[in-house]
Amino acid sequence: MEPTREQHYRRRIAELERQVRERDERITILEHRVCLRDEQIAILEQQVAQLTAQVAQLMAQVAKLSKNSSNSSKPPSSDIVKPPKTPASKDGKKGKKKRKIGGQPGHEKQDRKPFGPEELDDTWFYTCPCCPDCGGEVMSSRKPDRVVQQVELVKPVEVTEHRSRACWCPRCRKTHYAPLPEEVARGGLVGPRLTALVAYLKGACHASFTTIRKFFRDVLKMKISRGQLAKLINKATASLNGMYAEFLACLPAEARLNVDETGHHENGQALWTWCFRAELYTLFKIDPSRGSDVLIATLGEEFEGVLGCDYFSAYRKYMKDFDIVVQFCLAHLIRDVKFLTTLNDKATKNYGQRLLKALRDLFRVIHRREQMTPERFQRALEKARKAVLDVGRRAPPRTEALNLAKRFRKHGKAYFQFITTPGIEPTNNLAEQAIRFVVIDRKVTQGTRSENGRRWCERIWTLIATCAQQGRSVFDFLQESITAYLRGQPAPSLIPVNP
Repeated sequence: MEPTREQHYRRRIAELERQVRERDERITILEHRVCLRDEQIAILEQQVAQLTAQVAQLMAQVAKLSKNSSNSSKPPSSDIVKPPKTPASKDGKKGKKKRKIGGQPGHEKQDRKPFGPEELDDTWFYTCPCCPDCGGEVMSSRKPDRVVQQVELVKPVEVTEHRSRACWCPRCRKTHYAPLPEEVARGGLVGPRLTALVAYLKGACHASFTTIRKFFRDVLKMKISRGQLAKLINKATASLNGMYAEFLACLPAEARLNVDETGHHENGQALWTWCFRAELYTLFKIDPSRGSDVLIATLGEEFEGVLGCDYFSAYRKYMKDFDIVVQFCLAHLIRDVKFLTTLNDKATKNYGQRLLKALRDLFRVIHRREQMTPERFQRALEKARKAVLDVGRRAPPRTEALNLAKRFRKHGKAYFQFITTPGIEPTNNLAEQAIRFVVIDRKVTQGTRSENGRRWCERIWTLIATCAQQGRSVFDFLQESITAYLRGQPAPSLIPVNP
């Protein structure tokens, strides 16, 4: 029986409804897949963003790890690595022949200058009673004597006993003792010269109290305790107080001063050693702070000289707050510029290369000073300065380059005070060279343990650096200063008196 028209339509409608339901199901599935894809895209975009940030962070870390003494403020000692082995040639032999130990062929012989007659303590003469070959009689020859000058260690120490006689007063019914010389009474067991030797070993030779005790025991044949050695160092510190106070009072009046700072350790506490280098002396100051308050306390708020330093924030704050004239170190600037040339960003790298070329042109002018008249040299210097500032202020829109450009815009003048102020060095090398001994001492001794040790380091470092500047003997001044202290006399001075 054939379906009626109504049944046919109903079946058709049912089929269409089924197709609509299937289409809706497919649309739902597709929509679900689209949502999953969008979620996956979002996750992938997030991962890409994270990986991009990690790559940028790693590149920055690689750039920092690639810093050395030529493109940063790191010390040259940090550049020391194990050198690569010399590559072998095709025949299996090394490319470069190793040099033999000792004097090299063609080098001029170096002989020690003999002692003069006034330096000799004794002279011994030896003669031949007869000929050592035939036993015959010999006579004087006109040829010069064969001379051997020998230096020997005699009895290392001289032990002196000072006795104060006891006397009885029948009237007072008391026992009295004759007064000892002040130098003997204050010196006690160890005299001024031996005290100066202990101070020299401790300060200039980086020796510990244990090492000095061994030196006393094995060389001087004398036993001494660590407590006694500490007392001797305290006496040496007190004897140098006058010298230190004199330098401290002279610092604010200096026309030119170079300053630097480095770390100092004391029982796990981080302190700072400040170095103030003047023309004729150097002063070291250990302080808990690395801020501008140390500069204010040491130099005052009205310092009228020129301060040579690096670009550390304490110097910039001191410069800003009290209108101090500053010469920022060009060597530090060159290292910062060299660091830009090591980055992967092409625009930053090109900016660093242009700036480095301008700085090299500036130093090329400085090195040719003797070949030019003063007027021509000044014009060339000013032209080179302007070129550096022009290049430095036009930086690409990159963080590292913009930071350096901001420095030129804000403090560009402070990098070129040496052009207009005679006697000013364009770098801070003087202070860095003076502070090198302190860094070595810190590595050897591992710092101090008390305020007494801190004060000792300040004074002995000041003495060592100043004597190096003036070409004087550290030991001789120590002996002179300790002798004056034990006698109650004024401390000697290291400030030259103007004629």
